[in-house]
Amino acid sequence: MEAQTKETQDKMTPDKSLNELKLGNQRFVNKNQLNRDLLQQVKQTSTGQYPFATILSCIDSRVSSELIFDQGIGDIFSVRIAGNFINEDILGSMEFACKLAGTKLILVLGHTACGAVKGACDHARLGNLTALINKIEPAVEAVTEPKEESQRNSSNINFVNSVAEKNVEMTISNIRSSSPVLAEMEEQGSIKIIGGMYDIDTGIVHFI
Repeated sequence: MEAQTKETQDKMTPDKSLNELKLGNQRFVNKNQLNRDLLQQVKQTSTGQYPFATILSCIDSRVSSELIFDQGIGDIFSVRIAGNFINEDILGSMEFACKLAGTKLILVLGHTACGAVKGACDHARLGNLTALINKIEPAVEAVTEPKEESQRNSSNINFVNSVAEKNVEMTISNIRSSSPVLAEMEEQGSIKIIGGMYDIDTGIVHFI
């Protein structure tokens, strides 16, 4: 399997990029990953990189974008932060990836049983983690069910997963409202901004 080149990147569209991630996840789930010589790809990408997608995901050790989408070296930009939210630095990285480096798709990827989301559901407070949790808590408030306070915490995994999905949706909205560069690119059709949820039990990504 050859590494991405400028020519192959130019042929990718937002829809083709999304389809490639879907196919890659299917290969991962079916244990049918492509055969890659990663050291060869190191050499092939030593003079430049031409990824087709940018993925914002959680730092969770079980959610490696390269693995769960069966991608090699030079295929995707991978941005990782607990709770997969955005800030100024992440937005700048995404703008570089899309506007300057040519990726055609931004995927905001949450996952089930997310520890950062659990912390937000419980309104945890601990050192610098407090500021991080504060950024996810709006998604907790945005999920209206269940109404019983006793069910609105990390012990209710269905609530946790609903908050994780809502956090993905709100992050996408924040990207569009906070980055005129990316919003304009999406309006022009040169990129797509989408969301997904990774199931840590099955390995399947559900696109939303």
